[in-house]
Amino acid sequence: MPRSTGAEATATCGEKRRALAAAFPLTLPIMAGFVFLGLACGVYAHALGLPVWVPTLMSALIFAGSAEFVVASMLTGAFNPVQVFLTVFVVNARHLFYGLSMLARFRGTGRKRPYLVFGMCDETFSITYAAEPPAGVDRGWFMFFVTALNQLYWVAGCTLGGVFGALLNVQIEGLSFAMTALFVVIFLDQWLKEKNHAMAVAGVALSALMLLVFGPDNFIIPAMLAILAAATVLRERLEPVIGLAGEKPAPKGPGADAASATPLSPAPAASPQTPAAGIAASEKDGDAQ
Repeated sequence: MPRSTGAEATATCGEKRRALAAAFPLTLPIMAGFVFLGLACGVYAHALGLPVWVPTLMSALIFAGSAEFVVASMLTGAFNPVQVFLTVFVVNARHLFYGLSMLARFRGTGRKRPYLVFGMCDETFSITYAAEPPAGVDRGWFMFFVTALNQLYWVAGCTLGGVFGALLNVQIEGLSFAMTALFVVIFLDQWLKEKNHAMAVAGVALSALMLLVFGPDNFIIPAMLAILAAATVLRERLEPVIGLAGEKPAPKGPGADAASATPLSPAPAASPQTPAAGIAASEKDGDAQ
């Protein structure tokens, strides 16, 4: 077997440096959002009585934003792994659409692919799906560094939050409401951004119905399943309402990726989406491909 020459090794390092240099500016707005939201997550976990290392561990192994708030609150309750699994699965169900949209772009990424799949989040998807790396930059390494930088920001924020929460060593009244406030703010942000609110209204209506049927202690999972089912089964009927009908199909052929991609301005720092708004956004991305 021929050994790699020094020139080849230098070229590989050069490719990585170019990919990192191209990815870093696009992740700066996300860094601002992730660090501060991670701080809130770390302090929230400590306020619940969890050890200082738990926020860091969750951010490294789960890396699911809003789901980590959910898991933190569930860790302080009765042991119910099935409920935790179902809740986290439904909260992150929009990633099913992300994965389908990224199948073509993940081809040829080799050993980087498992981490790219694991590290996919809303903000990483918005960059890796829409952005084209500059000429001479390897796409696989570009997506890898976008993913790794975003997770690094989140891990750093959660770690700092856990440490600050331990150093303060105080119980902040009302902090347990942080997760509810988080989803309210995200919902309002999506409401203001979207021109048509059909999916948002459907999400609220289905949640209210499940609340009446199952009660306040058991309605979350049925509500999320109902929203997911409505967005999936009734997709064709909802497309004309939310403005997706009549879009031209993406071009086919070897140049499809380049033709479908658009230049990306730095993405605004965003928080994990609500199930209703997140599913609607991910379906738009899936249709664009």
